[in-house]
Amino acid sequence: MTDAFLNRPQITLATALRLVEAAMAHGASASVPVAIAVSDAAGNLVPSARMDHAPLGAMRLARDKAYTSALWQMPSGDLRESSQPGGGDWGVTSTEGGRIIVYAGGLPIFAHGTLAGALGVSGGTGAQDGECAQAALAAVLDDA
Repeated sequence: MTDAFLNRPQITLATALRLVEAAMAHGASASVPVAIAVSDAAGNLVPSARMDHAPLGAMRLARDKAYTSALWQMPSGDLRESSQPGGGDWGVTSTEGGRIIVYAGGLPIFAHGTLAGALGVSGGTGAQDGECAQAALAAVLDDA
């Protein structure tokens, strides 16, 4: 009967909160106030935070970057080129109620090769958001 059910890793709230803290620390050190969202593997929000002075629209983008990364199991920015007119993923941004974000800053979180959640960061340029997300993952999960 055990073959009838999946046994999947899931990001814990404690780890998700550590990711939020690590992203805020990186944002502060780079003088880039950001919003951060961590989702489970289905793209459902676990915790989130918006640093003081982060753009007001950054929270929705951070949440949807995490959602995009969870849904497609890839960095959100990897869809940027292919989603342009004529690209293989043209039109993807109109799916999922417009929640698909193709800017850098969303990263999937894998445990033992299986998706466990995703992290989304927004508030700076795409490059800054991506760097912040990567720094948070490295700070928290490299020791896990």
